Amino acid sequence: MKAVTDIGLLFRRYLTQLLRNPVWLVVGFSTPVLYLALFTPLLKGLVGGPGLATGNVLDLFLPGILALLAFASGTGPGFSTIFELRSGVIERFRVTPASRLAILAGPILASMLLMFCFDLVVVAVGWGLGFGVHLAGLLVLAVLLALLMATMAAFSIATALATKDISGFAALINGLNLPVLLLGGVLLPISLGPLWLRVLAHFNPLYYTVGAARVLCAGTLSGSAVWQAFAVLVPLCAVTAFWATRVVRRAVA
Repeated sequence: MKAVTDIGLLFRRYLTQLLRNPVWLVVGFSTPVLYLALFTPLLKGLVGGPGLATGNVLDLFLPGILALLAFASGTGPGFSTIFELRSGVIERFRVTPASRLAILAGPILASMLLMFCFDLVVVAVGWGLGFGVHLAGLLVLAVLLALLMATMAAFSIATALATKDISGFAALINGLNLPVLLLGGVLLPISLGPLWLRVLAHFNPLYYTVGAARVLCAGTLSGSAVWQAFAVLVPLCAVTAFWATRVVRRAVA
């Protein structure tokens, strides 16, 4: 019960910090909309080509953007952790009775809430442009996005506590971004790539999320891509959360 109370307190604390930063909110809401505005016209000519289905280009592109938002939202708590390390907040946690699990879960849940707000904006804009909305599929997709975001956030927080340096942490995260996004098939299906690229993509959890997102957004709830995504993300999230909790406990011991 104490852990739940502590999670609620730290959730409100971190959410308040995020809401007090208007620049972050503006960028957070505008970036996915800009993706839709700038990339959709470029992709219209590819629909119906080899490996691409016919229909509205947003049915292919928008699910990848939702997965991209989950991945990108997970990096935010790590940067905040670095700033709290430098300002002495993590050091002060050592003398508080706050649950160590809450120190990890509070920021993750706050970032996840805002991620879903961004997702709603993207879906609403896409729906206005012709994107087909399947409520049941979106609800299942929300679970997958939460798993991906929690995995990435736990990884980023633990990595931030391990590196303790903004330059090293930023270099690591930025170094991961490009190969993960390209191999995830976010902007274009990975099926368009050569065989070696398609094989390499199977080691990327974002690849499974994007594949499941496209199936779920099409209204199919039981495709193989959906079960594969859950089979990859559930154990990965559990292992990452376990490791991150150990790192947090050592940092505030």
